[in-house]
Amino acid sequence: MASKGLAARWRDYVDRSARQSPARLALGVFALVILTFTVLLSAPWATVGGHSAPPVTALFTATSATTVTGLVVVPTGTYWSGWGLVVILVAIKVGGLGVMTLASLLGLAVSRRVGLTQRLLVSSETHFTRLGEVGSLLRTVIVTSTALEVVIATVLFPRFLADGEGVGPAAWHSIFYAISAFNNAGFVPTADGLTPYASDWWVLLPLIVGVFIGSLGFPVILDVMRRLRRPATWSLHSKLTIVTSLVLVVAGSVLVAAFEWNNPDTFAAQSGSGTVLASLFAGVMPRSAGLSTVNVSEMHESTWLLMDALMFAGGGSASTAGGIKVTTLAVMMLAIVAEARGDRDLEAFGRRIPRDTLQVAVAVVFISATVVLAASLLLLALTSLSLDVILFEVISAYATCGLTTGITPGLPEHAQLVLVALMFVGRTGTMTIAAALALRNRRRVVRYPEERPIIG
Repeated sequence: MASKGLAARWRDYVDRSARQSPARLALGVFALVILTFTVLLSAPWATVGGHSAPPVTALFTATSATTVTGLVVVPTGTYWSGWGLVVILVAIKVGGLGVMTLASLLGLAVSRRVGLTQRLLVSSETHFTRLGEVGSLLRTVIVTSTALEVVIATVLFPRFLADGEGVGPAAWHSIFYAISAFNNAGFVPTADGLTPYASDWWVLLPLIVGVFIGSLGFPVILDVMRRLRRPATWSLHSKLTIVTSLVLVVAGSVLVAAFEWNNPDTFAAQSGSGTVLASLFAGVMPRSAGLSTVNVSEMHESTWLLMDALMFAGGGSASTAGGIKVTTLAVMMLAIVAEARGDRDLEAFGRRIPRDTLQVAVAVVFISATVVLAASLLLLALTSLSLDVILFEVISAYATCGLTTGITPGLPEHAQLVLVALMFVGRTGTMTIAAALALRNRRRVVRYPEERPIIG
């Protein structure tokens, strides 16, 4: 009876919290998950040396894995034991499910069903408005992500076998890279990472495809799967996400190639096809994956600035990617085009976009830019590093990308805690803010007279 009473009280608490503040419940669940993985990584068996990891190291790694970022303060492949790597991999998988989806799964575990409150939670995360689709979406999120990860691992497995690895290590590395790529995490299980495969299409192409699909978002994946042969019937969200993502990939790859083609420390040492592959890889990974085949610290500052922009844009809504999201960028660009043409409406693919969507997009961009600015100023005050590397690291953390110029391991602990906060806010904040703003629709009886200020 006592256990039933405790379960009932816990269920009542979750339901009450979900009704009163769904976002607060989701953030609380996400923080609790990070704390759990921090405790697991603090255990002596989680490290190669058999000693307990320092609290900040465990917290940083758990946050980076759960927020699917990829920034590290210690070498992943040599510092953590096999058990520690399993904990990191599970954290990546759990974090990839998404904040609101995770909160919904908690409600499902407690109540044994997906109720109205939990359906609303997932709807706010995935932007699906038809509540009947939420249960289907939950299954799709888990089944589709796992299936794609299995496909990627299956493709990689023979290549690692051919490289001289045993069956066990080859299977482990294939699974780890597959989960890390699809979830846009950026963690690598070996000391050398992907550097030995810088010109290997067999290894890098599946990772590129996995990262790109994962960055589209589960609503897009579900929409495309349902109407694969009828692209014209895809939702406006799917079309904007796919088109904007492809434009960013192509533009990013071409510009990275232009900036780094003759750099002897990065692309110049590659062959012709190897340089093309490295450019494509470097154009896709700033979307939020954080994997790299060359030393980012050796790239030109112009490339860093380009990657700053790509990381800030991020991937699709309700995806494993971070950033302000590509649909936010697309709406902003459509607004600029409409204003230049003198059009009153925002239009794309035969659809009119509501003005309140533009207001939410402006708010997300402004808040994100403010967070990046404040964090950059704080790190500049806490360290003696230059703005270019600080800005790169801050945007990488906030956009949950994971690319680094190499300064993170050497930062003082209080500066590393700033990055921890950035990763948490970057993974949970933008979508929570967007959902909150989208739900605020105050109707006023009295409206003030209209007067246009001078802009520009």
